Amino acid sequence: MTDTTTATTAPTTTIATHSGSFHADDVFGVGVLMGIFPSHTLVRTRKQALIDTANLVVDVGGTWDAATGRFDHHQRGFEGARPAQEVDEQTQPGVGYASAGLVWAAHGADYVKAWAGIHGQSLNEQAVDDIVRSIDHSLVQYLDIVDTGQGDVSPGIFGLSSLIAQLNTHWMEEVGLTQDTKAQLQETRFREAIAITRKFLDHAISKKVAQICAVDTVRAAPRLLGGRVLHLQEGGMPWTRVVVDEMPEVMFVIYPDSDGDQYQIKTVPVEPGSFTARLDLPKTWAGLRDQELAAVTGVEDSVFCHLNLFIGGARSLDGAVRLAELALAEPL
Repeated sequence: MTDTTTATTAPTTTIATHSGSFHADDVFGVGVLMGIFPSHTLVRTRKQALIDTANLVVDVGGTWDAATGRFDHHQRGFEGARPAQEVDEQTQPGVGYASAGLVWAAHGADYVKAWAGIHGQSLNEQAVDDIVRSIDHSLVQYLDIVDTGQGDVSPGIFGLSSLIAQLNTHWMEEVGLTQDTKAQLQETRFREAIAITRKFLDHAISKKVAQICAVDTVRAAPRLLGGRVLHLQEGGMPWTRVVVDEMPEVMFVIYPDSDGDQYQIKTVPVEPGSFTARLDLPKTWAGLRDQELAAVTGVEDSVFCHLNLFIGGARSLDGAVRLAELALAEPL
């Protein structure tokens, strides 16, 4: 079954993948190629004659050759894998490729550049490489792990691979359908899966771009209280990596919250993703709100302190700075 998705005046690229049930790796691979080649024809087939005539082939055809647009991993003798990596001074083999990883390794940079062009972002080659590597590390390799049986990274139906699989048709939906109408329904679901997957992918890219763009702003932000408190004038800015890696003296970060009606004071973790802070807020503040917290701190516009002591807040910047000052003065 074919479908031309854009005007016939533009050069058309034929993208082929297998018909029938789909998985996250073929959905992802085809979706990436669709984003790079907006003028395309999609062919879902297992007929080798049609596969051979396609410009790009994903998860079918028995060939891996990026130079000729072939991205299958099912053939006998396939041993494609990411480069080995050093983890805790131990060499670990790289995650084996499925079609998602094969496409991303060859065309991830092209997809990121296409995304940047649509969203008016100017990215240098280093930024593009960082984004491609980050997306592979945080998303694509897990699609490959599930598809190739290397592991079940999210048991149940809550991983992206499992959720995509839920969109396949099942036997009750197929009762009474002709082969053509069944194929049409399967392609509709396939396209739905691509739209969902690309939305997640695009948001992941957007967040990584935001992180890259925030670096210089975080570095230039004013330091308070002898350099131990960083003041960000915009909330929601990703700061953790820069502060952890480059600002060992900073204990707290202050920024306006998303509603704009208070300033939050956040502890700095010892490393990204850690729940251990360089310095917690005082234990006597734990779980207190409003007047209860104000009575303990003497800061009249205090709003709250989380029970786990990693975040607090006040109505004003001056109040948040005073909370930070008190926390820094608290005996260890």
